[in-house]
Amino acid sequence: MRHFGHIPATARKELFHQEPLEFGADAPLGTLSVALGATLYSPATRPRLADDVLKQAARGVVSMVLCLEDSIDDAEVPGAEENLVRQFDYLEERGAEVPLLFIRVREPGQIQDLVQRLGPGIRLLSGFVLPKFTEERGEAFLEALAAAEAVCDRRLYVMPVLESPELLHLETRRTALAGIARTVDRHRDRVLALRLGVTDFCSAYGLRRTPDMTAYDVQIVANVIADVVNVLGRSDGTGFTITGPVWEYFRLQERMFKPQLRRSPFQEVRAEKLRTALIEHDLDGLLREIEMDRANGLLGKTCIHPSHVLPVHALSVVSHEEFSDAQDILRPERGGGGVMRSAYTNKMNEVKPHRAWAERTLQRAEVFGVAREDVGFVELLTAGLAD
Repeated sequence: MRHFGHIPATARKELFHQEPLEFGADAPLGTLSVALGATLYSPATRPRLADDVLKQAARGVVSMVLCLEDSIDDAEVPGAEENLVRQFDYLEERGAEVPLLFIRVREPGQIQDLVQRLGPGIRLLSGFVLPKFTEERGEAFLEALAAAEAVCDRRLYVMPVLESPELLHLETRRTALAGIARTVDRHRDRVLALRLGVTDFCSAYGLRRTPDMTAYDVQIVANVIADVVNVLGRSDGTGFTITGPVWEYFRLQERMFKPQLRRSPFQEVRAEKLRTALIEHDLDGLLREIEMDRANGLLGKTCIHPSHVLPVHALSVVSHEEFSDAQDILRPERGGGGVMRSAYTNKMNEVKPHRAWAERTLQRAEVFGVAREDVGFVELLTAGLAD
């Protein structure tokens, strides 16, 4: 798979100074954690789930979570598990190329049970999403994962969701974070990314942000995110990829763009129409939140609607200016430090303080690519939406 692999090769050449690389489910953990991008969640009860997976893969989705937890009613769990087994069988029989697929379970016992029931379809599973992750619950989940790996004889990853009240409440947060840090550090080779359950955080106080507000405008949530990144997102080798919170609004429908997308792809009038459409349909809030995610050390995003995927991916592409700065900072002859004016002559690049940023930027450039100098978000988004 490849980010923007669903658009023609000729279009990618017009968009990218450096194209996104191809990768598979067997790529190194570091590559996969950066490449997750917009992780699309889908309830495991959907009767045509396998077809949905294939359709979304064809539209550029590279990671999906099939959910047995909060997205379905408690009474639906047994039927949803049976449905998952059927859908994996269907995908396996077709020999389908699928995104990175994860199952969001409720309890540790589901992990080994599902691995056994999936049979040959297990080859299509990349791992599990672990809800309400704490030190105590986390150890039980990870022990179940180790037992399941022994059964299927393959590596499975986990993505813990940080959403428990202990993490939110000030009097227990420090202890909860320290316990989570100990747990994920012991299982570092299995932890693909840490996900933030901001909806649960808001729920604990009866809050819900409007389309005009990002998660960072809700101070109690912003404080938790800051503390999670402080403890678990450090760039000194101890940190993990932490993904951005879900955006709940999705009035935008892709079909509204279709008439204008059949015209010349880089006309200014079309770009302006697209900007207006984005603002009028609540995606301006999503775009602001993605930018704030990046500024606060988060990468990738939980998504519950397909219309969110391309904006997340388009804003994950490294700009030509970022790439130029990162390359300058990491040149071997700069190893001793120092300060230089950027090639774009609009900022200072200080080698030692900016080194970690530059390394992360080049990691992102590998999987999302580097845009050409004259290519921006609008061109990347519209190219991805075009038929």
